[in-house]
Amino acid sequence: MQVEGETGGANETGWRENLITTDDGLRELFAETRRVAVLGIKTERQAYQPAFYVPQYLASAGLEVVPVPVYYPEVTEILGRKVFRRLADVPGPIDMVNVFRRSEDIPPHVEDILAAKPKSVWFQSGIRNDRAAEAFARAGIKVVQDLCLMVEHRALARRR
Repeated sequence: MQVEGETGGANETGWRENLITTDDGLRELFAETRRVAVLGIKTERQAYQPAFYVPQYLASAGLEVVPVPVYYPEVTEILGRKVFRRLADVPGPIDMVNVFRRSEDIPPHVEDILAAKPKSVWFQSGIRNDRAAEAFARAGIKVVQDLCLMVEHRALARRR
């Protein structure tokens, strides 16, 4: 099946290598990840929700967390870090964008994610958007779908 805009040829399948589905692929991803922008992060008031406690875990594991909430316009800091409203506004390189948005709410964020040029995009448990994943993979961005970053990091990442 061809996707609109495809021209065919050997390069057309190469993007699929950016769809990470194996433990080895996840380990490699963790090894190159130091700075994680969390799209859809919740505030301390929602500490019981995964969109807060997963980034909190990441920070405790030594990763730099950059909060990018979708709601809470009055909030200027989460986890003691400055809040950014768009990924493209985050200064410096982003290793990973951890996405806490419903699958159907991802399309409006695709251009912003592409503009930020992260090394990887991680859709949390229950989140899957194959069209967005393909767009990112074709842009050379590694993609993980429908897995919990905290669970996988605990299981596979080596402590430094």
